[in-house]
Amino acid sequence: MEELFSVHYAEVGLKGKNRVFFEKRLVDNIKLTLRGTGYAEVERLHDRILVHLGQNADITEVKRRLRQVMGIAHFELSSRTERDITAIKEVALRHIQDVSYESLKVETRRTDKTFPLTSPQVSAEVGGYLVTKTGTRADMHNPDLVCWVKITHNAAYISTEKIPGVGGLPVGVSGKVLVMLSGGIDSPVAAWQMIKRGAKAVFVHFYSYPYTDKASLEKVIELAQILAVPNYRSTVYLVPFAELQQIIVAATPSPFRVLLYRRMMTRIAQRVATMENAEALVTGESLGQVASQTLTNLRSIEAIADIPILRPLIGEDKAEIIEKAQRIGTFDVSTRPHQDCCSLFVPKHPATRASVTDLADAESGLDVDTLVEEALNNLEKRVVG
Repeated sequence: MEELFSVHYAEVGLKGKNRVFFEKRLVDNIKLTLRGTGYAEVERLHDRILVHLGQNADITEVKRRLRQVMGIAHFELSSRTERDITAIKEVALRHIQDVSYESLKVETRRTDKTFPLTSPQVSAEVGGYLVTKTGTRADMHNPDLVCWVKITHNAAYISTEKIPGVGGLPVGVSGKVLVMLSGGIDSPVAAWQMIKRGAKAVFVHFYSYPYTDKASLEKVIELAQILAVPNYRSTVYLVPFAELQQIIVAATPSPFRVLLYRRMMTRIAQRVATMENAEALVTGESLGQVASQTLTNLRSIEAIADIPILRPLIGEDKAEIIEKAQRIGTFDVSTRPHQDCCSLFVPKHPATRASVTDLADAESGLDVDTLVEEALNNLEKRVVG
């Protein structure tokens, strides 16, 4: 008998001719995730992935880490044995000995139809044996414990717990994106959702020190470290933005100020994206959440972009975003007090319907190319995770 984790996917299995590519990336990501846990091997089969455990493997830690791997639908700790009904019954008994329950049910899936017993017959044989040996009762409708038996061409697998995974796609199969990461609640959630869709995330953060404190810088690095777990290390580009903001304040109309900040950030971010071979920018914007996030303003901001701007949270309300932030572990960090650069020099009455022409006219007196180059010259790169 061997104990191992049997890993299952959902969406990956629907990828047709590209399925092998997705499966191999998932295997590579599982290996990265499990470094240092004592696993022995990760094996790709035609319908699942097996994580073989070393003699001193930390099973609890393996389980914890597998929960965080994008692309896994569910997994279970399984006992593998030979394709023999007597062996299956004995291993099933051993597998359930440390579990607390008053009723049980056996469910069998037989992928090898040459096995001499049908699935119902295996369930009846194993279930009857377990009931006799443990003194518990059988319950086909609402059992406390379900014992799953899977019989393949090479072995039989017994398990009692299906552990939910994150789902989604393996990180790296959907290209690379550059996330405009603030210290707030929204942008880390937007990043996580893109990572879940298989995108590798790189981050850029704009800060206004010394006009704001360093709290936003510290928070962004901490948020990037949290996101580095599913993202497999994170690169963060830090952009000093205070001097550029002062120039915008001195040379442009007050109502357009925040929108001009955003346009300038977008220009700088897409240059960073080019450096990283990222194919799109990602923001945490949600429609109508603040004045700069009306449809008209979003359109006027992105008019200067040469690559797509993705907004995973565009249709979600704040309560939904907060719930996701709490679930993925970024909420507590995001809600620590800080000043972000867009809150600096904010006008009392910001424009809510600024057209593309309005903003182009407002920044016509700025030497945009020079300002972008100066910001890029002061870029700082950090790798976390």
